[in-house]
Amino acid sequence: MKRSIPISSIIVFLVIAFLDTAMAQTRSKFNFGFDWQFRRSENPDTGWEKVTIPHTARIEDLVVKNQYQGRFIYQKSFIPEQSPGQKTFLYFEGVMMNTRLYFNGKNIATHLGGYLPFTVDISQHIKPGRQNTVRLEVTNTDDPTVPPGKPLKELDFNFYGGIYRNVYLIKTDKLYITDAVAANKKGSGGVTIHFEKVSSQEASGYIQTHIRNDYPIAKRFKVKAMLTDQGKSVTHTTSGEIILNPNKDTIITQQIRIIKPWLWSVDEPNLYKVEVCILENGQYADKQVFKTGIRQAEIREDGFYLNGKKEYLSGTNRHQEYPYIGYALSDEAQFRDAVKIKNAGFNFVRLSHYPQAEAFLNACDELGITVMNSLAGWQFFGNPAFQSNSLQQLRDMCRRDRNHPSIVFWENSLNETEMTDSFMKQANTVLREEFPLGKPISASWMDKEDYDLFIPARQHAKAPDYWTTYNKPGRKIFIAEYGDWEYYAQNAGFNQLSYANLKEEERTSRQLRAFGEKRLLQQAFNFQEASNSNRKGNNTIGEANWLMFDYNRGYSPDIESSGISDIFRIPKFSYYFYQSQRPTAYHQWLKTSSGAMVSIASYWNERSPLDVTVYSNCEEVALYLNDSLIGRKKADRNQFNDRLAHPPFVFPVTAFKPGILKAVGIINNQELKETAIRTPGKASAIGLSYDHSGVDISRHHPDMVFVYARINDDQGTLVPDADNQVQFTLEGTDADLIGQNPIRAEAGIATIILRTNKLTKPLTVTARSNGLPPSILTIQ
Repeated sequence: MKRSIPISSIIVFLVIAFLDTAMAQTRSKFNFGFDWQFRRSENPDTGWEKVTIPHTARIEDLVVKNQYQGRFIYQKSFIPEQSPGQKTFLYFEGVMMNTRLYFNGKNIATHLGGYLPFTVDISQHIKPGRQNTVRLEVTNTDDPTVPPGKPLKELDFNFYGGIYRNVYLIKTDKLYITDAVAANKKGSGGVTIHFEKVSSQEASGYIQTHIRNDYPIAKRFKVKAMLTDQGKSVTHTTSGEIILNPNKDTIITQQIRIIKPWLWSVDEPNLYKVEVCILENGQYADKQVFKTGIRQAEIREDGFYLNGKKEYLSGTNRHQEYPYIGYALSDEAQFRDAVKIKNAGFNFVRLSHYPQAEAFLNACDELGITVMNSLAGWQFFGNPAFQSNSLQQLRDMCRRDRNHPSIVFWENSLNETEMTDSFMKQANTVLREEFPLGKPISASWMDKEDYDLFIPARQHAKAPDYWTTYNKPGRKIFIAEYGDWEYYAQNAGFNQLSYANLKEEERTSRQLRAFGEKRLLQQAFNFQEASNSNRKGNNTIGEANWLMFDYNRGYSPDIESSGISDIFRIPKFSYYFYQSQRPTAYHQWLKTSSGAMVSIASYWNERSPLDVTVYSNCEEVALYLNDSLIGRKKADRNQFNDRLAHPPFVFPVTAFKPGILKAVGIINNQELKETAIRTPGKASAIGLSYDHSGVDISRHHPDMVFVYARINDDQGTLVPDADNQVQFTLEGTDADLIGQNPIRAEAGIATIILRTNKLTKPLTVTARSNGLPPSILTIQ
């Protein structure tokens, strides 16, 4: 029997729902990145340029030889509204590097350093309903007192300049949850969540909330915290009544207990939605919402454990730059980089050598990538002011990032820097102070007792079996960098005899895609050999290769090319070597690949090596040439790959014959995966595409994607030695093309960046090259 519901009840329900929604919007957060004006101070007569944030101080060349350093100005006028019970803040995720902020002509804030956020309270300076102006005067010149401190011309990376991360206008009630970084209170600020006991049956811990009352009268309220899992099940806790006097703050700690929690791991990165609310007279005064994961990361005598399961962390290092635009990436571009890292087979990334964007950490949370968060520094130990600023940066980094389940290690040390014992003790004291509810794992490249984890690079010592005997029993090691310097410096790893006939430039791991098959295969072998060697250390719990993407360098006018993908994110052979090390289990994630894989590391032309390398995580591989079986075999194991999960397959071919090479991956006599390559013919067409890596171009704010023009033959096969000059053109509004244009194809591919403001109407990109028909790509 169907029940009827009185109309009056429906009206009451709708009114309550409306009020609840309205009150829940007491805190608002608006993208404040549009309609800024910009100019560099050395050109005051050129007028203002209209820009959108994220923004870089100057578009640089592909190979950065003289990065812009100087003073520049951003300003924006707007008409704000602010009620008597409201507060208004400006939140800057990242401005490189030192900033003086003026509001309506008055200097109300300064900030040192470019890698972490700062919040400015503009409540007392606003003229409601009238035009207000915010102005930032920024310098990105060398400053030995601000991390990384080292002059750009001596630094092994570029730090660029500008308001290069998001800006938000935030409004709250005067009774509000503080900003984690701005609160500047040891072990507090904002919301901190920590689970002390974690198992598949139960998770228990604490939620700590820092609240401030800026009203002129005392306030009575309660704090309610809710955690919602992916199955929409809610766990909540509510405090007793709290009285907070005017212009005071307080820390509220609440216990939380979840039965049969959804645990976060690299294979199942389950996230909880966390809502922490201030309830005054049963109504919302403020609410903060974010995501976190429940997991337990610990180092035991025999290795690293995540949720009680032993894990070997196989990862990479990442610099946060794009070509031309430097650090000015969108949130979506940050996410796409994380997708590529996961797709490469990695479960770990080290943030080299500075704190990176919140969006990138959010992506690691969502995709199941463990992280080493890193303090800004490289081969520089400055004066007391520098040391003090480094420790403050460490505090800010901890406060911003402590709720990310992906972060398992904190590199609270200055990379490759001879730090004093006093500084290291202070750095570890800061880390413990900022995690009063937990036990963060500290890491340093110096083997000191103050730190939980020793993170040497391969170039700093011998093989890991040496470190095992050198260190005290049970001392755990994470190889923070490997595969580059030991080969670049011609030590040739541990395979000297085999490299005897190689030229120096052929030994190195620094190989551009244009250098050809032989050298790209050598790079992949270098990583293979070093990764295998890393696993021979009994105390080694993981490794991070150097590195994921090619990048520009401050002190050297060339691209550092030891990435397993180039600066445009195009994979090299070594990318597929690492991908072959992932398990064959399939995970149905929206934006990442998984499961069985097979890849042929060859262009298969008359110059290709006749020993054909195939990367696969299958038990066996069968290789065919023009449908004739070359061989079926298990992976080759020898002293250079005896510790790898899935060594490469190498097939000797007696002679080159043009045609199709096909590789089939086999498990339990079942053919699970196959791939094929074809001998390239004459260039006859352009294949045009763009890289979204499962993340659509934003329709609400600026975004950027790589557009690739592949020089193909009439069968659609890439012509890897093509170096055609390609001209890109764009039709459409609110977008532009960034980069060298025209540009020559490298190893058959020419690339440009498409930057959109808001993708509200279709865009058309056309690529042209002499002798080839134009190619048209429509993006909508």
